[in-house]
Amino acid sequence: MFHRYLLLAPFLFSALAHAASTTELSVTGLITPSACEPGLSDGGQYDLGKIAASQLNVDQPTRLPTHNLQLQITCEALTLLALESRDNRPGSSADADQRAKFGLGLVNGTVKLGYMTLRLDSIVADGAQMHPIGSSGPSTWAPTSILSPQYLTAFNPIETVTVPAPLQRLNANLQIAPTITPANTLPLTEEIPIDGSMTLTVKYL
Repeated sequence: MFHRYLLLAPFLFSALAHAASTTELSVTGLITPSACEPGLSDGGQYDLGKIAASQLNVDQPTRLPTHNLQLQITCEALTLLALESRDNRPGSSADADQRAKFGLGLVNGTVKLGYMTLRLDSIVADGAQMHPIGSSGPSTWAPTSILSPQYLTAFNPIETVTVPAPLQRLNANLQIAPTITPANTLPLTEEIPIDGSMTLTVKYL
């Protein structure tokens, strides 16, 4: 240990002699009470297949078939948490309510293809039915049934209580409802990929 201090001494002296030229190092991270792992059935994939342009409404949005995936959250112990749902295609939702919709990608980089709504139901954690609550800030929670790209989603077993409750194992039904904008707003002379993408992250409260 004595030799380590001897080696550091010239470095400290040099730093003091040139105090006007400095740089900073940051070490950051998060120590969590227990690890939680989220997961979706079918690898989180919903393949709509090929949809003929003739199946789309000309001047009204077209609702495509809804699809259900199973959401699971498994923690090592009871953990106070929330879900953050990030839209990986930001700015591409064709719906005016950006709080409730995720985008389906852009056509030719500018035209919004549509949007999708993600709804949670049949939520059970540790043997109890749970009710979802949403928050755009650390202390304001309200009942919700959807995932949003603009707020966190947590859970409580009492429907009238809007405070996140800890959980260890959660299972829920995630309903995916995509909608395509009117056909007369799209360049339908070529194939258009449906490109919705969302990332779920566990946030420890």
